[in-house]
Amino acid sequence: MTETYLHPERYAKSAALYQKALEFIPGGVNSTARAAFSGWQPHPIFADHGAGSHLFDADGNEYIDYLLGLGPAILGHRPPSVTEAVSQRIHENGTVFAMATALEIDLAQAVVAAIPSVETVRILNTGTEGVLYALRLARVFTGRKKVVRFEGQYHGFSDGIYWSKHPDLKQAGTDEHPIALPQGPGVPAEFGESLIIAQWNDLDAIEEIFKTHGDDIACIITEPIMCNTGCILPEPGYLEGLREITTRYGAVLIFDEVITGFRIALGGAQAKLGVTPDLTVMAKGLGGGFPVAALGGRRDIMDLATHGKVSIAGTYSGNAIAVSAGVESMRYLKEEADYDELYRLSDKLREGLSKLITEKGIQGYVVGLGPVYQVWFADAPIRNYRDAARHAREDLFRIWWEEMLDRGILFHPGHLENLFLSFAHTEKDIDETLAAASDALDALVVRSRDLIR
Repeated sequence: MTETYLHPERYAKSAALYQKALEFIPGGVNSTARAAFSGWQPHPIFADHGAGSHLFDADGNEYIDYLLGLGPAILGHRPPSVTEAVSQRIHENGTVFAMATALEIDLAQAVVAAIPSVETVRILNTGTEGVLYALRLARVFTGRKKVVRFEGQYHGFSDGIYWSKHPDLKQAGTDEHPIALPQGPGVPAEFGESLIIAQWNDLDAIEEIFKTHGDDIACIITEPIMCNTGCILPEPGYLEGLREITTRYGAVLIFDEVITGFRIALGGAQAKLGVTPDLTVMAKGLGGGFPVAALGGRRDIMDLATHGKVSIAGTYSGNAIAVSAGVESMRYLKEEADYDELYRLSDKLREGLSKLITEKGIQGYVVGLGPVYQVWFADAPIRNYRDAARHAREDLFRIWWEEMLDRGILFHPGHLENLFLSFAHTEKDIDETLAAASDALDALVVRSRDLIR
């Protein structure tokens, strides 16, 4: 199947911008997730501006946006109060001081009040930084070296954890005993020796791992909802089991809530699902579209940074732009955001899509919780990465994406990514999306008669 746009003329300016960008930027983009080889084929679409739940590209095409910057635009694009707070802070105070500011205390207090696991918190710049420091804290706190991580999850791009995200199963070991594979060249093989790779949603395997390596395991790091291989929910009792096992063996449980934090609930997925980790990494939903992250958790673990035993540094950490965005975003999420309404609209869209898929005789379903989900075109349940690698139909998803894009609905072309809703989405957006989906799925059936089993 040729991967191109249905009507290339609609994206002529993006095509031209891409050719120009290739002269100065490797791959023409500044993040792998935007690259042509990540699904944006034959070239990435260039954004021009966003407004609320809608995005406009360089060619003037308008979309109902379910990409949302891969999640940060939880309040929609250019939320007025956050934009104003940041603008005012820049004009009245400045941006970077390499000194503490009172506003940092306000943001820290808001995060501590919202997230069940967080007793103290450090403000950072990216989720990658948060994970790097969380692993460092866990190793120092326990005096151990090994980290348990799950295939199909992504915890940033630092060398020590950028492993086994979406590995080739021919090289990744058996289902019972996965092996660590670096995401790509340039990552020293020695880092893999500190990792133990496991499959998601398999408590028996975790129990066996700890029986064998428990004295060497510093921590488990996991997303509470698996959002980097589409969307895979934890099975009943799974997170509770991770909590019990890590407690029993004296290991640290780290939740990577970069995606789920403040999106699934004000208190994150841990509040919604009722399982409290020891450390939590937060980012995307915290800044209302501005780059800011945080790492927080138990005071006795976080106190390792108090006198510098574990260094948590960063020139831009706690900068005025990020902190002012975070303070206003947290205020809005606590005082104005209607999570019940967000869930109602999210459920309406998810259930509507599921109904359409069933009515049209397509093998597939929609999985998610509240405002994060994915459409799986699959002939079997998907409970971990290996299920997705074996059963999820990337070819069908590509057709679905092309047809939806052509009808003004935007999300990531990768079948292992997510669709997001924001507080800016409206009933009209959902109704228009479902109408577009009905037509797009009809087109999918026609275009893929030889592909649908």
